[in-house]
Amino acid sequence: MKDDESCPSMEHTFFVNDQDAGQRLDLFLSRNLENISRSRIQKLIEDDMLTINGNPCTDKNYRLQTGEFIKLILPPPEKATLEPEPIKLNIVFEDQDLLIINKSRGMVVHPAPGHGSGTLVHALLAHCEDLSGIGGVMRPGIVHRLDKDTSGLLIVAKNDYSHRFLSSQLKSRKLKREYIALVHGRVEPLKGKIEGPLARHPQHRKKMAVMAGGKEAITRFKVLKIFRGYSLLRLQLETGRTHQIRVHLSHIGYPVLGDALYSGNKKSNLPPALSLAHALHAYRLTFVHPRTGEQQEFTVPLPGDFQAVLHHLASG
Repeated sequence: MKDDESCPSMEHTFFVNDQDAGQRLDLFLSRNLENISRSRIQKLIEDDMLTINGNPCTDKNYRLQTGEFIKLILPPPEKATLEPEPIKLNIVFEDQDLLIINKSRGMVVHPAPGHGSGTLVHALLAHCEDLSGIGGVMRPGIVHRLDKDTSGLLIVAKNDYSHRFLSSQLKSRKLKREYIALVHGRVEPLKGKIEGPLARHPQHRKKMAVMAGGKEAITRFKVLKIFRGYSLLRLQLETGRTHQIRVHLSHIGYPVLGDALYSGNKKSNLPPALSLAHALHAYRLTFVHPRTGEQQEFTVPLPGDFQAVLHHLASG
């Protein structure tokens, strides 16, 4: 049953009757909302813009039940243009097809609520005349992302062909991303694979969680060094879900040092001068170049503050 036309334009509500029961959530909404594509509806669901009986739901495949009350929020339209900003970038490599950026900790990759300026995208627009448009107006050239407080290597596509080629490698797991992390605790075993499907946390909208029915997520790890109270790990993503490494490590009891969102009650015993926000660094990137077909590998060292923490732990 379609929502009342008197509802606010940015909010749509629905009541599930007997005829609607059993339908898939995204199909039901696409049939009852005009001028909104099914893919757009799926994105809104994934972005936590929908509730059922007041509870968040991010599963587009959810089957409706009689008596449920659905609320879908349509965010205000995004501004169609972005202003370039002359922000200094640490460029590791650049050619006519792509850039490899060593992103600094604290830089947001693309504009989002609360981050309307100062992002990597703003800096890229000032640096490049052309960027791939496949990611949309707010994410030109962005093939994959890093969390705000994660430093390290990130690949940017300059044209649509490169974007499609690199995205295909990412999907087929041929584009390899490796990370270094310092975590709480003595990690055992010394190497392994973490498998846990990830979905939006049912209570905390900013968090992800290992949940049945979530998207497949696989992280491989190897212990590089053990310190008193901490372990240094090398990690490789087989999938690339939001917050994947951080959630997986927290799930098995070894959260990333400095990760306020997923560390729980784990507190750092380091001197305040050595405090880190996310001791997580994307240090290696391996892929096939979209034009030459040659295997490419890039590595960058740990940031200075990360190295200072390791030196302190090693000397203690």
